[in-house]
Amino acid sequence: MADLTQILHALLLGIVEGFTEFLPISSTGHLILAGHLLGFNGEKAKVFMIAIQLAAILAVVFEYRAKLGHVATTLHRDPVSQRLALNLAAGFLPAAVLGFLFYREIKDYLFNPLVVASALVIGGFLILWAERRKHVVSTPTIDDLDWRRALGVGFAQALAMIPGTSRSGATIIGGLFLGLSRKAAAEFSFFLAIPTMFAASAYDLYKNWSLFDAGDIPLFAIGGAASFASALFAVRTLIKFVSRHDYTLFAWYRIVFGGVVLLTAYAGVVDWSAGE
Repeated sequence: MADLTQILHALLLGIVEGFTEFLPISSTGHLILAGHLLGFNGEKAKVFMIAIQLAAILAVVFEYRAKLGHVATTLHRDPVSQRLALNLAAGFLPAAVLGFLFYREIKDYLFNPLVVASALVIGGFLILWAERRKHVVSTPTIDDLDWRRALGVGFAQALAMIPGTSRSGATIIGGLFLGLSRKAAAEFSFFLAIPTMFAASAYDLYKNWSLFDAGDIPLFAIGGAASFASALFAVRTLIKFVSRHDYTLFAWYRIVFGGVVLLTAYAGVVDWSAGE
């Protein structure tokens, strides 16, 4: 049975997951770092962190329920709905194949704080580079997206299997490089998260179902509720933000945050290797 400390940890991790899942700052990276500081480590913790992503994805489904409902009911006759479905399939494919082939290697060797910190810093500099280059928009909305660009965004998303890279960051910046507008890149990132994260969460739960028992239900419920609420806030906030600003703020956040982790590790202030 979960105790009060575990419940508080689940609440905090749910907030962290939901708030960071759709921002280009890496939800998995933040969860690994937060879990390390809280002493919430091990295989069971890793699967919990993946599982609460389901609640964050449900927030996207809720926010875009009208669009998704329209696509579902008109898929048999509407070319725009058919194009979105094809684009999501194309974008989903690279991560699905690579994730299936390298699942165990990713879990065993990349889920640690120093990999996360390094990826945060490198990703931050890549965002700065992307923002300082000339951005020519050839795809103003997701309805204008073709399957080739969607596939390109999918390959960018596959880079996010390295914790700390950020799935949303990789897809959004990949979209900008491929000519998507800021809003189109962000919205396609949200939509692409639905099949990608549902599949990743389902596969993780299938592989590790034996680690859970009935006593975990309160942790999932609390963490999931916190994740859903904070993700809904983050999605609505990001769309408003990118309509007026670029992603430079997130880049500097990544660089500073990742740099602090690396410096504290180098100076011996925090033993980030403990508890892995």
